[in-house]
Amino acid sequence: MTGHTIRDLARALGAEAFGALDIVVTGVAEPASAGPGDLAMAMSPRYAAGLAQGQARAAVIGAGMDWQALGLEAAIVAPRPRLAMAGVTQALDAGPRIAAGVHPTAVIEPSAQVGAGAAIGPFVVIGAGVVIGRGARIASHVSIAEGARIGEDALILQGARVGARVVIGDRAILQPNCVIGGDGFSFVTPEASQVETTRASLGRADGAVMPQSWTRIHSLGSVRIGDDVEIGANATIDRGTVADTVIGDGTKLDNMVHVGHNCRIGRDCLLCGQVGIAGSVTVGDRVVLGGQTGVADNLEIGSDVVTGASTIILSTVPPGRALLGYPAVRMETQVEMYKGLRRLPRLAKAVAELQKAVFKSDKTP
Repeated sequence: MTGHTIRDLARALGAEAFGALDIVVTGVAEPASAGPGDLAMAMSPRYAAGLAQGQARAAVIGAGMDWQALGLEAAIVAPRPRLAMAGVTQALDAGPRIAAGVHPTAVIEPSAQVGAGAAIGPFVVIGAGVVIGRGARIASHVSIAEGARIGEDALILQGARVGARVVIGDRAILQPNCVIGGDGFSFVTPEASQVETTRASLGRADGAVMPQSWTRIHSLGSVRIGDDVEIGANATIDRGTVADTVIGDGTKLDNMVHVGHNCRIGRDCLLCGQVGIAGSVTVGDRVVLGGQTGVADNLEIGSDVVTGASTIILSTVPPGRALLGYPAVRMETQVEMYKGLRRLPRLAKAVAELQKAVFKSDKTP
């Protein structure tokens, strides 16, 4: 791993540094396990207590912390610790090693175009008419179907699958085994299905269940992914039925996120692990969906909405709301509901004691 001086790291972070700024570090570590060549991440007093157990000479510390009292030879002061962690880890991350050029085991259709400086790893399959942007890196066992376009400096990691006519923007990152552009889950029955009658009656449908068979609606659209998007491992994004499914610039999808057909996700959103979004949902900008949030089909979620983990959204959400629960309600409402639920045993006990006292008084001569 390439070494960096404390001076250079501080300059890259736009942060203040103190002490022996020529110390070279080659990695980062938690304070208690840091060696002499590591930069310890001791950004709060809670973590800094571990410095005495490790051997770090330098550390990233929080504002107001005394680096000399912590026994350090050098320190970078980070008023916003997690932002500093982002910068430090970027500087010290060597990244995936994909050899320049095209690996001899790669299979590339003659009509495909590979931009200057692109790296194509072992056993990659690239279909007809594909365009790979300049400086893109494609790791082993990736498949890119016909007509897809990969932006400049994109990074597609091991085993990812990119479907036909998918467009991926510049600097996008696809983590291992994600699938972009699979068919949408869209079926219809010749007559009204059991699902339709149940929805119409809110579950009160009567009568015999009629035989039904499902007819597939084919997906003719594709997927468009903007610039600076990151797609997590094993995430899936379905192609649109007619129009494309769209992921806006700067949006990040965690591992095992599913985005259904025809969805339109805005800019700079965060979709955390195991979020599931049904078909034809529109999501605004800067939306954060906590882990395992579920969104029913054909809804709109306004910009700047935040949901807690395991929230289930069953209706359209105005911009700026914070939601929690199943079904989703305002977060503060859900907290009050939970508090009320926890009070029920005490309330029941109090009511029982009151009833007992009233009954006893009624029996008193």
